[in-house]
Amino acid sequence: MRKRIAIVDREKCRPQKCGNYLCIRVCPPNLSGEECIIQGPAKTAMIIEDVCIGCGICVRKCPFRAIDVVNLPEMLEETAIHRFGDNQFVLFRLPFPVPGKVVGLIGSNGLGKTTALEILSGHMKPNLGIPGKDVELSELIGLFRGTELQEYLTRLKDGKMTISYKLQRVDKIPSLYTGKISGLLDKVDERGILNDLIERFEIGKILDSKVEEVSGGELQRVAIAATLAKDADIYYLDEPTSFLDVFQRVETSKVIKEFCSDKSVMVVDHDLATLDFLADAVHIFYGSPGAYGIVSSPYSVRVGINAFLDGMVKEDNVRIRETPIFFNTTFVEDKGGSGDLLSFEGIEKRLGDFTLKVAKGDVRKKEILGILGANALGKTTLARIFAGELKPDKGSMSEKLKISYKSQYPRTDFDGTVAELLGSTTKKFGGSDYESTILKPLGLERLLNNNVNKLSGGELQRVAIAVCVSQEADLYLLDEPSAFLDVDQRLNLAVMIRRLVERQETSAMIIDHDLLFLSQISDRGMLFTGKPGVQGIVEEPTNLEESFNRFLSQVDITFRKDKGTGRPRANKPGSQMDQEQKGRGKYFMG
Repeated sequence: MRKRIAIVDREKCRPQKCGNYLCIRVCPPNLSGEECIIQGPAKTAMIIEDVCIGCGICVRKCPFRAIDVVNLPEMLEETAIHRFGDNQFVLFRLPFPVPGKVVGLIGSNGLGKTTALEILSGHMKPNLGIPGKDVELSELIGLFRGTELQEYLTRLKDGKMTISYKLQRVDKIPSLYTGKISGLLDKVDERGILNDLIERFEIGKILDSKVEEVSGGELQRVAIAATLAKDADIYYLDEPTSFLDVFQRVETSKVIKEFCSDKSVMVVDHDLATLDFLADAVHIFYGSPGAYGIVSSPYSVRVGINAFLDGMVKEDNVRIRETPIFFNTTFVEDKGGSGDLLSFEGIEKRLGDFTLKVAKGDVRKKEILGILGANALGKTTLARIFAGELKPDKGSMSEKLKISYKSQYPRTDFDGTVAELLGSTTKKFGGSDYESTILKPLGLERLLNNNVNKLSGGELQRVAIAVCVSQEADLYLLDEPSAFLDVDQRLNLAVMIRRLVERQETSAMIIDHDLLFLSQISDRGMLFTGKPGVQGIVEEPTNLEESFNRFLSQVDITFRKDKGTGRPRANKPGSQMDQEQKGRGKYFMG
């Protein structure tokens, strides 16, 4: 069993710009006459892992951050399941689908969760860690003989396992299908439940719309409905809550449990509150993002999520994070700054059939104001008014501020690297202070030489956040910054923004649907109510506890505090705890 693996990013590796393979010339084994780093078939560096001594010199010397060498856990003895190529990502183990249960997959981005779904669904043929090897399913079955996965893989091999799969990136659907939503859904109505799904997901009004015309949240609900409408033995749902508000996340969880009660379901998601509500069991994915991923044994939901946050996978005797994550869930009224930075009153805006009405409100100096509410109630509209992109029909705002705005759906036509984009945004780029306050918290160091147009959704999100907070501003306005980010990235973002506000004595407004994230970052809350798509009514900002309680009373769900981690855990509807908290008006952490 190899002790370490080496990763070479072929897009970043540029031998002609580093003096013709600098890594080869500084590698100690190479200098002693061995072949450890050589020129690979793709004319990029290739590292022979059995020869590599793990000194890390090539990693430090590479000017393009194209190389990484990581040690594998000592206890890892299994054969790899799949490797994407020489010096590329490798996955160890697979999660187990369970008949009649919902199994959740949790872990950081880049650890192989989607790869596992691709293999289990039959969309990807595993090579057992040997790139180019033609592996039959019978060989994979042999690795899992005597486990819950043996029967599943056997049925998959024999063509007796029907599968329905919702892709991670629903924004790619328009490139795969052109036409009306109704045409897409009619093709997949195999269970006779399509009308029920259309009603539950509230997508009836967009059936005559073309796929490319609907929003991300609408397209997500269409994709989930299409997945569940198929008659399958197992349903794979990759990040089903992206673009959905809290109401929709709760309803989606209820629909999945109701219509798949006798089916196998496997879900990847970064919203721990949703997984806690939806899943019956979880697997933890851990390792080194982009290098290798390992799948843990199955846990009960509470134990698994707590183990993930604590950072100790006891069965493997591996610590996956240096310090445990504990959530501060004690609301402190008005802990932000004092004095108004921005005040507004009587704002109204009409867009087509939709009307936004804002009675009055304010943003205080050195404050982070969290924005709560369902989709299509005008949160982004108000953000664009503040940012100067839209002009209100009525109302007034205090003197004009310098506002930096990150839009809901980050897009860019910038043709260049991340470093070039950030360098064109701020003169601070390149300094040690900028690296410690912006680049490291957002995990952008290894992306600096990547082309902006080739970034993934999560990578582009982090770059967009960096562009926003790199600009000098009185108020930072971030619309759904947690989208596509994993749990660790969201918590790092919360800490980064808090430090930015305190250090620069500025303020921030955060629109988001992750209640855990908002509870960690916000000083006060501002609630949007009304009828989605018709009218949005904005309530005056209040202390955070009151905002959360009012919002969750509309969703009709309560959260209790987990004693071990401090995280919010959804109560079972109608349970004694649920009824007690509702009786006291304490819907969040009651």
